[in-house]
Amino acid sequence: MGIFIRAAVETDLDRITEIYADAVEHGTASYELEPPTRSEMGARFAALTSSSYPYIVAEADGEIVGYAYASAFRPRPAYRFIVEDSIYVAPEAKGCGVGKALLERLIADTRALGFRQIVAVIGDGRPDSPSVKLHERMGFSHSGRLEGSGYKHGRWLDTVFMQLAMNGGSDTDPDPDSLPERRFRAPSR
Repeated sequence: MGIFIRAAVETDLDRITEIYADAVEHGTASYELEPPTRSEMGARFAALTSSSYPYIVAEADGEIVGYAYASAFRPRPAYRFIVEDSIYVAPEAKGCGVGKALLERLIADTRALGFRQIVAVIGDGRPDSPSVKLHERMGFSHSGRLEGSGYKHGRWLDTVFMQLAMNGGSDTDPDPDSLPERRFRAPSR
């Protein structure tokens, strides 16, 4: 499977909405219980892209087979150097390297913007979870577990936190030219 990664555009949202709906209805990566509408997915997309967060799709044979994005980990300004990754792969493309290709690109994109940490908040974070294994292979370290934090599909789920330091992590001062710093210093309107 040849995988091509590119920036997501609004016309991708129908397929993105389908992929996410499958994850909500059949999976445990998302703790949502009802799939959001196309309109809601559009609003989420607009909020992230208007704030310059990376939002990407994976294509194989001209079809979108997965998507990923980075978002603010928490809204308070001291967290501005940390992003949370989200990755969703179409059922027919799981196990074909789509998640790895998306995560590699997301790491590169967030690093280029000057972020210092990527945090993965993994629902149903069993040790054998494909998401946990992928993040481990990409150099993320385990940083916490919330036991029994979600209840879905008739069972309690643990949430696992993993993180990857970039651009010096917490060993150096923030880069004043990074996206997080420029946003923070921008004059209020």
